[in-house]
Amino acid sequence: MVAYLNALSTVLAMLTFFSIAWWAFSSGRKQANHEAAMLPFALPDETQPHQHEGGQS
Repeated sequence: MVAYLNALSTVLAMLTFFSIAWWAFSSGRKQANHEAAMLPFALPDETQPHQHEGGQS
């Protein structure tokens, strides 16, 4: 009986994984995936000197 529960839980876990992977890479999410991929490039440059209020630090 334990073997059947193990098999059932394995199958359910695999179905959940493949369902999420299918959803994440589906064509309907292409725009959202592209926007998420471009987020790191929307950050300001870290090489510019920071302006501190109240003088130098």
